[in-house]
This record gives sequence, C-alpha cells and structure tokens, in this order.
Amino acid sequence: MTIHAALNHVTHYTYDRLVNLGPQTIRLRPAPHCRSKIISYSLKVEPAGHFVNWQQDPFANYQARLVFPEKTKEFKVTVDVVMDMAVYNPFDFFLEPEAEEFPFSYQADLKQELAPYLIPDPVTPLLQAQLDKIDRTKRRSVIFLVDLNTMVHHDIKYTIRMEPGVQTPEETLSLASGSCRDSAWLMVQLLRNCGLAARFVSGYLIQLKPDVKALDGPSGTEVDFTDLHAWCEVYLPGAGWVGLDATSGLLAGEGHIPLACTPQPSGAAPIEGGVDESEVEFAHHMAITRIYEAPRVTKPYTEEQWAAVMALGDAVDQELADNDVRMTMGGEPTFVAVNDRDAPEWNTDALGPTKRGYATELVHKLRQEYGQGGFLHFGQGKWYPGEQLPRWALNIYWRKDREPVWANPALFADERVPSHYTSADAQRFTTLLAAKLGVTPKFIQTAYEDTWYYLWRERRLPVNVDPFNAKLDDEMERARLRRVFEQKLDSPIGYVLPVKVARPGPPGRGFCAMNACI
Repeated sequence: MTIHAALNHVTHYTYDRLVNLGPQTIRLRPAPHCRSKIISYSLKVEPAGHFVNWQQDPFANYQARLVFPEKTKEFKVTVDVVMDMAVYNPFDFFLEPEAEEFPFSYQADLKQELAPYLIPDPVTPLLQAQLDKIDRTKRRSVIFLVDLNTMVHHDIKYTIRMEPGVQTPEETLSLASGSCRDSAWLMVQLLRNCGLAARFVSGYLIQLKPDVKALDGPSGTEVDFTDLHAWCEVYLPGAGWVGLDATSGLLAGEGHIPLACTPQPSGAAPIEGGVDESEVEFAHHMAITRIYEAPRVTKPYTEEQWAAVMALGDAVDQELADNDVRMTMGGEPTFVAVNDRDAPEWNTDALGPTKRGYATELVHKLRQEYGQGGFLHFGQGKWYPGEQLPRWALNIYWRKDREPVWANPALFADERVPSHYTSADAQRFTTLLAAKLGVTPKFIQTAYEDTWYYLWRERRLPVNVDPFNAKLDDEMERARLRRVFEQKLDSPIGYVLPVKVARPGPPGRGFCAMNACI
C-alpha cells in the first residue's frame, strides 16, 4: 500500500509595529533518520529579504538559521512536505545479543557516545514512586519497553495544554495529566533512571482515516489530520533509536515524522529567536492532503477506475491491430507432469525417463492445434555451463499464409516408438535429398567422430584416472585408446549437405531457406 500525503504547515506572526527580528532558528525539516520516505520538502519564509543557512546541530538535526537585515511587521514560515506513508512494522529490528534482555549495560565506548542521553534529572518523590512501580525482572527488552510505555499511557491522562514549556516529571505525576511533550519528557526520565539512553523528539504526527472500521475497539480518526507532536526515543544496541509514544501507548510508526531529537526539550523548539518588544498576533495552520493513493485490498479500484483501465486496454488492442502487431510468447514456459511431479526430471535433472516422451506428445498436439501444415524439427537446444550434454529443442515451423509446408504428418518419426537407423540410412536419405533439391552429390560430406578431440580430452585427465577402467600406465592407456578409436571411429556416423537453397515463394511472401544437416 502506498499513499503520498502532502503536509502544509503555516506559522504566522503579525506585529503591531515595525520590529527587528533577531536570528531565527527553524527546526521544521524531517530528521535524517526519519523512516518514512520524504518525497519533497520546501521551506518558504517571509519577508523575502533574508539570508538563510542550513546547518546540522550537534545531534545531527537539520536547522535553518535566518537573518533579517530589515525591519518587518510580519514573520511567516510555510513548510510543505510530501511523504510516502507506506506502512512499516515498528518492531522490525534486531538487537545485539547482550541487549536482547533487560536489564543490560551499554559497552564502554557506546556509553561514552550516549553520555548526553544518559544523564537523568534529580529524582523527586513522585518520580521515585513511579520508578518503584517498574517491573525490572529479567525479560525481553522489547517486552520491558512496551510495558513501560503502556504504564505511562495509562497513568497520565492526555490534555491539550496551551502554556509554553514542558512540565517536570513531578508536575506531570502530581496532575496525572499532561500534553504529549509532558508525557514524552516523563518517559525520557524513567528510561534514563533505568540505565537506558533516551532523548526528546519533536515532530509531526500524521493520522489518516482507516479504509475499514475496526471490528472491535476504536477505529481511530474519522478524518485525515496532522499536528505537531512529541514523543521519546530509546537507544537499543543493534536497532538504533526506537520511538516510543506514551500519548498513544504505541511505538512510533509511519505517521511519526521526527524533526528534532535532543537531550533536553529546550533544544527541540520548532521556531526559536528574538524580536523587539511589541504586540503580536499568532496564527497557525496545518493540513494534510492525499495526492496519490495506490489501490489496495481495503480500497481497490473504483468502478470508474476499472472502466478507465478497460477502455485503455481496448485502445491499445485496437492500435496493435491497426498496425498489424503480432503478439508472441517470450521466455520459457515450464511444463510439469501431472503424475510424479516431484520427480528429479521435473525439478533438477535435465532429462528423465518420461520427459522426452511427454514433450514429443505435446509438440504433436501443438502442431495439430496451431501449426497444421507445418513440419517438426527436433534438434539441439541450450547447453548450460556445467552440463555434459546440451538440452534438446522441439520446433514447429509453418507459413503465416497457412500454405502447407509438410503434407503428410505420418512421415514424422515418433521417438516414443523404438527404431534403429545406421549411417547407411543417413547416406541414402542425404543422397535422395540432394537429388530432390537438384544438388550434385559431390556436395555430400561424410561425418566422422573427431578422434583427436577425444584423445585431447583423454590426455587432460589425471594420470591415475582411466576412462576405460583399465589398470594400465599412461603410455599403454593412450595406445589402447588409439586402437579403440581406430576400430570404432573409422566408419561414418552421418552425412552433411551444407547448402542453402533459395526458392521463390508466393508473391509478396519472400523465399524459403533451408539448411539440411543429417
């Protein structure tokens, strides 16, 4: 499933007088480790007369530093992001063996690198009470984190809080409520006091309306929406940073788009900078729009889309027909016998006891159905590296004007019927073929086995390997092989007529060419 979602985020400050804007830092660009694919991103800032420098802070977050040389009565930041909201499994990670069960300790060098994320704030009474509730018995680290995230989700009621800043864990626990940033900071402190590196995350949360309502339990949002959100990330050796959203009690998924990840919440403010004293009006707008949706199981093609697909197919078929384009099959269709389909000849072996017989039967059926009047040619097929012999190829040839090329199918040899032909039969056939073609018999060439080739192959064998199973030394073995070849290879094995005959075909049909090799 693929949904491309476009997020539009506008932050607008309007001042009652001309003011000087100090350097402004904007942290509204998806972080490098964002798991959802970012298709496009743009940042537009007004007034236009400004200077911008893109930087990465000490924690690798993208941030734009803006300088405004002129006074202004407004400051407007517009962010447009297009994301691929492909679903991913937040549990799709592996842990190092030493981190598979909690509690565990980071290795010394890793612990030094994670130092800013391991320092907890002083423990207060309510925070200590919450720490005492945590089950620290040895169990899988993932189970421990899910249980801790669920505990905070149940203990802290979510509330929309407009006041700036982040509550301390003591305040959040005393109120038993807080915004997403408050729950996230509480999770960070709990994790650090458990010896795990954790950081505060500010980002976008995108939630899309589900295609199908849940059969039991809440179905989620009824409309697509987005908002600024906060959660925390914990570092797990082997997996890296893993997001935990205590507000929902879930792990961070494709809808969590991190913008800034820092040891302290103060370093993750979306927009930060100074301004002259003035009265200000603040406007904020966020919207999410689906700009592309791939058909999926829960939302297949509509009837209108199917109609458009079928209409396009009809148009393509008509264009192919108008231009006389013939569609042919490519590749190698594989046939497997109905009986004993697990036999080696249908899986790994090139040949077997029944494959050639079935192939012969099939090619005769295909000729009868599609190529009547055609002739059959059984010859050599592909020769794969490592195989001693080539495969075979069964071919049917016929004319597209349906004029018969071969009149009597009964003359085709059937390999399923036992038969025996010698070189004398080959000579008789080749001589008759030459006469039919009007070719002088002097072109007939006698074919012999290549004796010296086989001697060369035998010579390449190790000295202690005897292809005839004879316990002879090397010199005697070669002499014996020569005698065998002299006795068995001095008679022809066939005859070749290497000529090409071009005969005119019907008007506009070209000519037929034939190579006769017997």
